[in-house]
Amino acid sequence: MKVAVSSNGNNLDAQLDPRFGRCAFFLVVNLDDISFEAFPNASAVQSGGAGIQAAQFLASQGVAAVITGNCGPNAVQTLSAAGIELFAGQTGTVKEVVERLKKGHLSPTSEATVDSHFGMGSGGGGGMGRGMGGGRGQGRGMGMTGVRAPQKMGGGIQSKNQELENLKKQAGRLNEKMKQVISRSRNIEKR
Repeated sequence: MKVAVSSNGNNLDAQLDPRFGRCAFFLVVNLDDISFEAFPNASAVQSGGAGIQAAQFLASQGVAAVITGNCGPNAVQTLSAAGIELFAGQTGTVKEVVERLKKGHLSPTSEATVDSHFGMGSGGGGGMGRGMGGGRGQGRGMGMTGVRAPQKMGGGIQSKNQELENLKKQAGRLNEKMKQVISRSRNIEKR
């Protein structure tokens, strides 16, 4: 089985990069023998849609799972549509998170851990200089706007009660979505 890990470097000792769509590298690791291939993340420099493009690239590489820190809703949806499991909220080295996955210590999620456009916070400067410029520049930075707490911090093992609580919350959200789908389909049938 092949898994992709968002990484700050191009080897197994590199730290996991917490940004999915804007990580420096993706390491695609074969769980059978821990062989890997490092890919620079071409999506990292895109002005928008980095998470979607990264997810599409990983789908083209045939990965079955992604291990990362944070993942936005559009990337989560793209990964899900491709049938790729997501293990978010992780920290440590690539080697450490892969070992945790192999030992069954990670739980997949279908929920985003950050809002859309995470890492694309805008910064504005209101300069007070005496020059001819108005001092009203708008810049794009690597801000951390829209951050939501990951479902599982530190990548550790969830207790039975924590896992049960997370599953109950997820079931409740799925139940609400199912009600909406049923209601909408009934409305369409009535037309």
